[in-house]
Amino acid sequence: MLRLGLIGDNIKPSRAPELHRQAGRLAGIEVSYDLLIPTETGLDFDRLFERCRAEGMRGLNITYPYKQRVVPKVRIDDPLVRRLGAINTVIFEDSGALGYNTDHSGFIAAYRAAFGAADPGRTVVLGAGGAGSAVAFGLIALGASDLTIIDSDIEKAEALALAIGDAAAVFVSPALDAASARADGIANCTPIGMAGRPGAPIDLALIGGQRWAFEAIYTPRQTAFSLAAAAAGLDVLDGYQLFIHQGIDAFRLFTGRGVEEDALRAVLGG
Repeated sequence: MLRLGLIGDNIKPSRAPELHRQAGRLAGIEVSYDLLIPTETGLDFDRLFERCRAEGMRGLNITYPYKQRVVPKVRIDDPLVRRLGAINTVIFEDSGALGYNTDHSGFIAAYRAAFGAADPGRTVVLGAGGAGSAVAFGLIALGASDLTIIDSDIEKAEALALAIGDAAAVFVSPALDAASARADGIANCTPIGMAGRPGAPIDLALIGGQRWAFEAIYTPRQTAFSLAAAAAGLDVLDGYQLFIHQGIDAFRLFTGRGVEEDALRAVLGG
């Protein structure tokens, strides 16, 4: 039995347990996968993380709002992942806990699957947290000419811009108006719109004239943001595509085995 879990706050609707259990069946591995919500366990994040390690779990996925909080607890071998400063996958080894970011690799794969070799162009990234960091660095790898990072926490946005450095032209803005008018793409990497957090991260009237949009949220699969982007004629990459690709990458890290994307989509129903 391979024991895995997901630590996060608003995760009851998550399909991560189903993805990893089904991936396990495809790979011939029996998988258990628990949803671990700190407030429901009576433990804070730090104590819950250590309990998972002590109980012999193989690994964890980490989601909002803990992707940056977990960083000091793991060894990160990839210099790029150290720069982006967020972890969504942890492997427990005898030598310690190892940290990875499959949101980054998963976003690149999902973007290429949807848009091929198309350059992201000028892109607005909404949210400078764990998801925003992974997507921002992914956009640079995909060839984005410049990024505008928008977050209600200006210090967080500035820290992400500093981490990116001279890899691309990066701007930090408290408002979307001017940035959206010149943008080729808009990426929502905030939790606004997910189950339990309804609404939209921006004034939806600002969507229009861009070429593409990305919605990191996949539960629900359609959000006010993604629906508005589609209605405005943008090509929309939805969060379910990221969910699939990051999940395949995480499963490979957990097990050392790959699963066929088409086969996994078939058993998950999408």
